[in-house]
Amino acid sequence: MNPNLLIPALILTPLIGAVLIALTGRWPNIREGVTLTTAATLFGLATQLIRPVVDRFEVGLTVAEPVPGLAIAFNLEPLGLIFALLASLLWFVTSVYAIGYMRGNKEPRQTSFYVFFAIAISGAMGVATAGNLLTLFIFYEVLTISTWPLVTHKQNDAARAGGRTYLGVLLVTSIGLLLPAIIWTWSVAGTVDFTQGGILYGLMGPGSAAILLAMFVLGVGKAAVMPVHRWLPAAMVAPTPVSALLHAVAVVKAGVFTITKVVIYIFGLDFLAEVPLEKYLIYLAGFTVVAGSVIALKQVEIKRMLAYSTISQLSYIVMAALVLAPFAEIGAAVHIVAHAFGKITLFFCAGAIYIASKKTRVDQLRGIGLRMPLTMIAFTIGALSMIGVPPTAGFVSKWYIIAGAFQVESYFTLAVLMLSTGLNAAYFLPIVFRAFFRPEDERPEIDHGEAPWPMVTALCVTAVLVLAFFVLNGPIVDIETRILEVAP
Repeated sequence: MNPNLLIPALILTPLIGAVLIALTGRWPNIREGVTLTTAATLFGLATQLIRPVVDRFEVGLTVAEPVPGLAIAFNLEPLGLIFALLASLLWFVTSVYAIGYMRGNKEPRQTSFYVFFAIAISGAMGVATAGNLLTLFIFYEVLTISTWPLVTHKQNDAARAGGRTYLGVLLVTSIGLLLPAIIWTWSVAGTVDFTQGGILYGLMGPGSAAILLAMFVLGVGKAAVMPVHRWLPAAMVAPTPVSALLHAVAVVKAGVFTITKVVIYIFGLDFLAEVPLEKYLIYLAGFTVVAGSVIALKQVEIKRMLAYSTISQLSYIVMAALVLAPFAEIGAAVHIVAHAFGKITLFFCAGAIYIASKKTRVDQLRGIGLRMPLTMIAFTIGALSMIGVPPTAGFVSKWYIIAGAFQVESYFTLAVLMLSTGLNAAYFLPIVFRAFFRPEDERPEIDHGEAPWPMVTALCVTAVLVLAFFVLNGPIVDIETRILEVAP
C-alpha cells in the first residue's frame, strides 16, 4: 500500500471498528473480538509506516486548503510515528485488560465504552499524524470530546461532576489559549506547518514569542501544567481502563506530544534560546513536578495518588523540552514512552486490586502482595520506573534529561529531578513495603487471589515492557537524534 494512504487508514480503522462494535453490541464475545481485531489491525498498520518514515523522514497527505497557508494536512514524521505506535500498541493491551475489568465489575453500558474508546484512539491517530497546528487542533478536540463520555461512564453525581471539570478545563484552555496561539502563529508566519528548525525565527521579537510560548504551554491543557491540571484528578471517577487511556495511551501523551512538536517544529531550539519567558516556563514546569509529587504523597486513594504522580511526571517532559539541550530533548521523547509503560502498569494494578479485593486505599494494602504476587510485582516494577531506578524505562529518560541539564548548566532542573526522585520514592516504596512485608489484616473482608486472567496478563505484559525498554530504547534515541541533527 502507498505509505501516504496508510495515514487515513490509521484514522479510519478505529472509526470503522467503532461502528462494528456498536453493531455487535448484543453479542459480548463478538463485540470484544472486534475490539481486539481492530486494535491489532491498527498496530499492524502503524508498523507498516516504520520503514517509509525512517527512510524518507516523513510521509504526508494534504486533504484540503481552504485558506492559502492553512490546510487540512497530514505529515507523519518520526516523533509522530512514536506516538502512533505507542497508542496503537497500548490500545490492544488495554482492550485485553478492559475485557476482564468490565466483566469482572459487571459494568453497565460496555458497548458504548468500547465505541468511545475506539473513537478516542482515532483522535489520537489524528494528533500523531497532523501536518500542522490546525489539523492537530481539530483532532485534539476530537480526543477531548470523545473521552468525555468515558469519564462520565458511571453516570452518577460524582461522574457528572468530574466530567464537567474535565470538559470545562480542557475546552477553556484549548479555545481560550491554544486556538488564539495558532491564529497568531499563522498571522505572523503565514503558515502553521510543522517545519524542521521552526517557522518563527526572525518574524517576531523575543517578548512576543515569550507570550506566544506561554499561550501554547498553558493552552495545551492535556499536558496538565499547573494551574490547568485539575481535570486530571477529577477524571479519576472513571473506570480504571479509562484512567489508563487518559494517563498512558492517548490523552496526556497528546498534550506533551503537542508541546514537544511546538518547541521543535514551530519555534525551533535556536529561536527559543533567545526567548526570555522560556526560563520562567521551566520554573513553572519544575514547580509542577515538585508540587504534584508533594500532593501525591498526601493522597490515600490509590488512583488519586497516581493521578498527581502523572501531573508531576508530565512536567518532566515539558521541562525537558524547554531546557533546549539536545540530550534533554531526547529525554523528553524517551520519557513519553517510559511514562506510558510505567503508568499504565500502575493503573492496571490499581484496577486489578479493586476488582479482586474492592480495596481502593493505600492503607488497605497490608500483605496484599502474598495474595496477588503477580499484580504487586508488576506494581513494584512500575513504581521503580517512576522513581527512575535501573533496570527500568524511567531510568533511561531521567539519564538523558540530567545529561541535558548538565549540557546547558541548568542546575534548577537538576535540583528538581533530585527532589522529585526522593518524593517519588517516599510515596511509592511504602506501598511496596506494606504489600510484601507487613502482615495482612486479621479479617480481610474478601478472601481473594489475583484478578481475572485478562487483567493479570495485560499488567504482566506492560511490566515486561517497562523492563524491556531499559535496553531496547535505541530506536527512539536514534529517531530523536536525527530530528535534532545531533549525535549523543
